[in-house]
Amino acid sequence: MLATSPPVSIGPALTEQQAREIYAQGEEAVVFALLQLAVQLAAKTAQAAATSHDTPATPSGMKPIFTKPTVKTRGKKRPGRKIGHLGSRRSPPQRIDAREEHRAKACPQCGGPLCRCAETRTRYVEEIPYMQPVVTEHTIHRDWCPSCKKKVEPPLTTALPGSMMGNRVLIFTAWLHYGLGNTLSQIVEVFDFHLQMRITSGGLLWMWYRLAEILQPWYEQLQQEALKSGVLHADESGWRVNGKTHWLWCFAHSHLSYFLIDRSRGSPALAKFFTQEFGGTLVSDFWGAYNAVACALRQTCLVHLLRDLEHTEKYKSPGSHWPEFAKLLRRLVGDAIRLWRARDELSAETYASRRQRLTARLEALMERPWKAAEARRLIKRLKRHRADLFTFLNQPGVPFDNNLAERAIRPAVIIRKNSYGNRSEQGADIQAILMSIFFTLKKRGHNPINTVYNALGIYLKTGQLPPLPPSSTPNG
Repeated sequence: MLATSPPVSIGPALTEQQAREIYAQGEEAVVFALLQLAVQLAAKTAQAAATSHDTPATPSGMKPIFTKPTVKTRGKKRPGRKIGHLGSRRSPPQRIDAREEHRAKACPQCGGPLCRCAETRTRYVEEIPYMQPVVTEHTIHRDWCPSCKKKVEPPLTTALPGSMMGNRVLIFTAWLHYGLGNTLSQIVEVFDFHLQMRITSGGLLWMWYRLAEILQPWYEQLQQEALKSGVLHADESGWRVNGKTHWLWCFAHSHLSYFLIDRSRGSPALAKFFTQEFGGTLVSDFWGAYNAVACALRQTCLVHLLRDLEHTEKYKSPGSHWPEFAKLLRRLVGDAIRLWRARDELSAETYASRRQRLTARLEALMERPWKAAEARRLIKRLKRHRADLFTFLNQPGVPFDNNLAERAIRPAVIIRKNSYGNRSEQGADIQAILMSIFFTLKKRGHNPINTVYNALGIYLKTGQLPPLPPSSTPNG
């Protein structure tokens, strides 16, 4: 057969003559050749999957543009709202700072004289005027205190001690960098060319360090609020500090975002945040480091489980027994989510009965002797997290996914694309503190610049930083 014949290259280099020689050797030779081609194709597919950026979990920004599908255009669809619906436009300003009247002296078309009419129309234009910094000379009187036996002076609340930069400029630049992700060079150019105020990168960094040191109590307050919350979401992403790989940890709920940048992606980093046992429900993915957290309850992200099923089917060769396993697991997860959504429509007895059947189905799925290696891999995961899969069915307010943490960490990931991380451990600490404060204030409905400015004024006057304000929304 083929094994005893002259060597034939089975692959892309196979010629028509060689294919006919294989066919002439009989059925077994053809089957052997097809099996060899299947092995080569599977190895090539696995190698491509290992180096590919096109996976279900890959962010859109990391995928090459030529691999993305073509987006369908509107075609002949009329833009804007449908006919019959009220339009949407910018509302008139509530404050008028200046008024101007315009009247043509002659016809702009022919240049002839005009007959004056009483008809007018009103148009509003909002513009940023020419910016020029305001320089204030402060004369500070120093008077003698007979009781303290020393000279005293009133505190200056509009700037940090020894600083020629006002607090509003300081906070505005910090918000641009740590809240919006603008780079140092961009901020310097905006101030130099548009605001007509000369600043330097080194001066800004030094002032931001001082600001973060003052706001450190707010950062610690956020940690304590997170540890006392009923439901807390956690996620992590890569971060670079001085050219070395670190990890950006995010702990969040609806009115809080707390960031921590650490060299470790394991339990040592989590131990810095979870300084006490967490009494609520921790929602996370299946990353093993979260198993070391001492918490009352856990909920693992079921969406990550469904993504793993999709990734296995698309990029691996799971075997002939895989489709049955994947079908049963998808149905189990789907039925659990549907039961969660219909919770208010069912009686307590019906809900408890269906909830119990889901647990029985999960146990039956884990006890079956699956032959597919990928199925056995996921079975190990299910057994390890059997108590964490359906917590959302028992605890109100607990979701079945970790979408909140992924959305909370996304702005920081966008900032990472601009800044490429930090150059020092101190810079990473400042990054975590100020991002946590700015993102939390935004979640709570506060103006970040005005809130920090007012708090900084109180600190400079009294020496005490006021508490971080709570949420301004009704549900906060």
